[in-house]
Amino acid sequence: MREVAFIKQNKEKWLEFEQAIFGKSKKNPDDLASLYIHLVNDLAYARTYYPKSKTVVYLNHLASITYQKIYKTKREETNRLVYFFTTEVPLIVYRNRRYVLYAFLLFIAFTAIGAISAAHDDSFARLIMGDDYVNRTIQNIENGDPVAVYKGGGNWGMAFGITFNNLKVGLILFITGITGGIGTALFLFQNSVMLGSFQYFFYERGVFWASVRGIWIHGSMEIFAMVIEAAAGLILGAGILFPKTRSRIESLKLSFRDSLKIVVSTMPFTIGAGLLEGFVTRYSKEMPMVLNIAIILITLIAISYYYLVYPYKVNRKINSLQPAPHEEA
Repeated sequence: MREVAFIKQNKEKWLEFEQAIFGKSKKNPDDLASLYIHLVNDLAYARTYYPKSKTVVYLNHLASITYQKIYKTKREETNRLVYFFTTEVPLIVYRNRRYVLYAFLLFIAFTAIGAISAAHDDSFARLIMGDDYVNRTIQNIENGDPVAVYKGGGNWGMAFGITFNNLKVGLILFITGITGGIGTALFLFQNSVMLGSFQYFFYERGVFWASVRGIWIHGSMEIFAMVIEAAAGLILGAGILFPKTRSRIESLKLSFRDSLKIVVSTMPFTIGAGLLEGFVTRYSKEMPMVLNIAIILITLIAISYYYLVYPYKVNRKINSLQPAPHEEA
């Protein structure tokens, strides 16, 4: 059967199914399970005869969401918060993995622009970071402590202030996605260029490694979370620009819900980064090199695993638990 005929034959059934799982129509669990069996059979057929088609992507998306609705453990028996972080968010990240990739590509490109600009223009760092900050940092470098700026103020005061600022940055990256992602990209540009010029500033003065030892103790989670929050903003923007089969309002609602959940998932990492900046970064110069590197690697591996590896494992697990074609649910 040609794909066009296959879609035409099953379109009404799929639309009925989509309305059921997204709450537009009420279905009892038995009816939903019956529809699910038909959906899985259609997915298996599409995978066999149209393996590279967008129809496969669409049906797989419906099947994954429905599986969660039908087969997930009851809330009374499962901690909702645990389910949110261990299953719900990873599946959302997996479905939107292209936007995570886009966010990282933009981050790398913008950071490189900042570093290259600083390398070719001595005044660029001052333009981006301000004369006062640059002068204080130069003084700290001359005093033998390049990251002394992180030693100012009390532990709790700095931790609270930095955490609040980073949470605000994350929310701005997310909310500005309402502009179709343009606002998110511009705000990511601003922060990434600052990071690139900031790191080149230390490199140019021969204290790059000392800056890495200090900045990236908290920066591994802080910067990584910022990129994921930018991805959330791009997801929100895509929901407006590319509604696909849904109305633009419905697409916006769904993309807002999913992207907001991603932003919420970054908050524990952002809070952790703030605590590290307030309580640990200030001792980076005095602490053993091994401990310093261990903190950077452990935090980087933890957040990288959660957003780049774990979503694939959760998706594979969900797919493996779905019944095979013609199998009783």
